[in-house]
Amino acid sequence: MRCRYRSIRITCWTVSVRQPNLQSVTINADFQAAGIPTPTEQGSPRGRVLQVGPLMPMVQTTIVAEHNAVRVPDGPARQAFLDEHGSEFTVAVTSGKIGVDSALMAGLPNLLAVVNFGVGYDTTDVAQARSRGIQVSNTPDVLNDCVADTALALLLDVFRRTSTADRFVRRGAWQDGNFPLASKLSGKRIGIVGLGRIGTAIAQRLAGFNCAISYHNRNPVAGVEYRYVGSLTELAATSDALIIAAAGGADSVGLISAEVLAALGPQGYLVNIARGSVVDEAALVAALLSGDLGGAGLDVFEDEPNVPVALLALDNVVLLPHLASGTLETRTAMAELTLTNLNQFVSTGTLLTPIAGA
Repeated sequence: MRCRYRSIRITCWTVSVRQPNLQSVTINADFQAAGIPTPTEQGSPRGRVLQVGPLMPMVQTTIVAEHNAVRVPDGPARQAFLDEHGSEFTVAVTSGKIGVDSALMAGLPNLLAVVNFGVGYDTTDVAQARSRGIQVSNTPDVLNDCVADTALALLLDVFRRTSTADRFVRRGAWQDGNFPLASKLSGKRIGIVGLGRIGTAIAQRLAGFNCAISYHNRNPVAGVEYRYVGSLTELAATSDALIIAAAGGADSVGLISAEVLAALGPQGYLVNIARGSVVDEAALVAALLSGDLGGAGLDVFEDEPNVPVALLALDNVVLLPHLASGTLETRTAMAELTLTNLNQFVSTGTLLTPIAGA
C-alpha cells in the first residue's frame, strides 16, 4: 500500500509491497534483547533511527527492516543506554501517546527530527525541540473524518442513550416496561471548543442535524459562518452540549473547568475526543455524580488507560478506549504518512508535514 499526501487528503492505491529484510529484523531483535543498538548495514547520512515506545506493527516492522531502527529501553535501563548510545541517534519515531519527553530529548544530543504517529504531539517537548532546531512532524488531516465520526457517535449516544438502552435490553429489563424517554439531537445548540480541522469536520456533520453551532478558539476563524464566542463559560451556558476538539498541551490543561461545567448545567452534555488533560477530570466526575451535569461521552482520559472508577457505574456516561481514529483505513493512512515523513527526512533533511513553528 502506497499513499500520496495532497493538501488535506491522502489518496491510496494498491501496489506490490516490498517484503521486510527478515535477517535485519532478527538481528535487530537480538540486539534489542541485549539492550544495545543494531549494527547498521548501510549508514544513513542523517544518522540512526530510534524507536520510542510501541508502534503500529506496519510502522515498527518497516523502520526496523529499512532503517535498522533500535527501540530505546523503558525503565531503569534507559539512562545507561542513552549514556552510551544517545549521541548516535538523529531521528526518533514515536506516537502521540508516548512522545519524546524532556529527559529523553536531553539524552539525544544530536537529535534532528521527531517523527510522530498521530495528530497530537503534546507528549513531546516541543519547546526544547524548537530551541534546539529539532523538526517535529505529525499526521494531520488523514484522521479528521474518523475522529469527527466518533464525536458524532458519542453525541448521539448521550442524547439518545443508545448504549444505556442496549444494556437495558440485555439485562432483560424490557420485560418489565419501556425504556425511559431520551432527548433528540436535531436542532440542539452545540458548542465546539477548538474549530481546527477536526472541529470543522464535526461542525459539517452537525449541519445535517440542523444544529445551531457556536465555537470558541483563541481567535475567531476567518470565513466560517458559525457563531464565535470569546468566553468558554458563555459558550457552555448557551449550549446544550460541548464538544472538545482543542489541542492538548500545557496551554489547554484544565481548560474545561468546574465553572464551565456548571455553566453547561444539569441538562447539558460534554463530549471529549481531544485529550483528557483538557478537562478538569475531578470536577467532571463531581458534576456527573451530583447531577450538576447531564451526561458525558468520553474517548480520552487524564491518566489512560486508568478511568475514574466512579464513572464506570454511571448510565449517563459513554466510555471509549481512545479509539477515535481507530479504523483500518485511517490507521493505515497514518502509518503511510509517518513512514513518508521518515523517508523524506532521511533523504532530504525535511519533513512532509512538520508541525507549526517546529
